[in-house]
Amino acid sequence: MLTAVGVIGVVGVLNSGVLEEYQRDRLTLFLERNDEQDLATQQSAAYNADQSRATIASGGVAGKGLFEGTQTRLGFVPEQHTDFIFTALGEELGFVGCATALALFGLMCVRIWRTAQIAQDRLGMLICVGVLSMLVFQIFQNVGMTMGIMPITGITLPFMSYGGSSIIASWIAIGLVLNVHMRRFG
Repeated sequence: MLTAVGVIGVVGVLNSGVLEEYQRDRLTLFLERNDEQDLATQQSAAYNADQSRATIASGGVAGKGLFEGTQTRLGFVPEQHTDFIFTALGEELGFVGCATALALFGLMCVRIWRTAQIAQDRLGMLICVGVLSMLVFQIFQNVGMTMGIMPITGITLPFMSYGGSSIIASWIAIGLVLNVHMRRFG
């Protein structure tokens, strides 16, 4: 039931006049390329996604070395310090660096889940699960966006992307989890 409501809502927003054409193109680009669109529109909408995938692929297994990525240094990937930071990581540190970063994010998520399990009260558990949900969604969306399996939305990668409000929100969320953990014994 909830899925049906979500699908109807997404289709309604995409078909209404709420979004501009370029916003609709960015959100639907990851699904498939539309042959009915002209080539210039496709190329401008797909530029970020294509450059992002090429940059990650150029890193290979071990990467090109820290601050040695050609795609990153030459600025082929727009907004690489915020939305597309994972592409810079993939090019400079390669698969090994990306896997390490994702493993560290996974370890953080496991610790937050553990804190939720040992929380003294229901509020603490809900705070931890909320923070965990927020971080997992941001990580999945950002990494998926850079690899072309999710739409380009501009969601930052927690603790890595440049941006004051994103960093502050992430640290406040972790602070809430630490507060729940500190008060676990009542």
